[in-house]
Amino acid sequence: MDGRRAERGFTLLELLLVLVVAAASYALILRVSAGGASGAEIKSAARAVAAGLRDARGTAIATQESAALLLDLERRSLEVSGGRSSRTLPQRLDVKLYTAQSEIVDEKHGAIRFYPDGSSSGGRVTISSGERKLLVDVDWLTGRVSIKEGG
Repeated sequence: MDGRRAERGFTLLELLLVLVVAAASYALILRVSAGGASGAEIKSAARAVAAGLRDARGTAIATQESAALLLDLERRSLEVSGGRSSRTLPQRLDVKLYTAQSEIVDEKHGAIRFYPDGSSSGGRVTISSGERKLLVDVDWLTGRVSIKEGG
C-alpha cells in the first residue's frame, strides 16, 4: 500500500443518487395520497351530467312539456324532473351550476330547463377536482349538450 489507510464511507455520487430516489418516492406518494379524483372519474361524472341533460331534453320533446335537470350541489345529485331518473356524483368532486336566474332555487339547488321545441334555458355545469376541470355546456337556442376541457 502507499501508506494511507483505506477510508470507509459514501461517495458524493452515491449520496446524490439516494437523495434523487428519495425525492422521487416522496413525490409519487404525495400524488397517490392527494385524495383527488382521477381523470376517469371526472369524465364519468361529466358524461353522467350530459346524459341527464340529454334525457331531460328528450323528455321535453317527447311529452311536449318542459322538463328540467334538477341539480343538488350539496348532495352532488341530479334528477330529471318528474323523478324519471336520478344519479349521484362522487362527493370529492367540485360541482358548480351556471344557469338562468329563473332556474336557481338557492345557492345549492338549481336546474337547466328544456322546452318542447328542444331549446333550453341554457347553462353550464362545471365538474372539477384540483387542476382538472370539465365543462358540460347547454346551448340555449338549440339545447345541444357538449363536454369540453376547462381552462
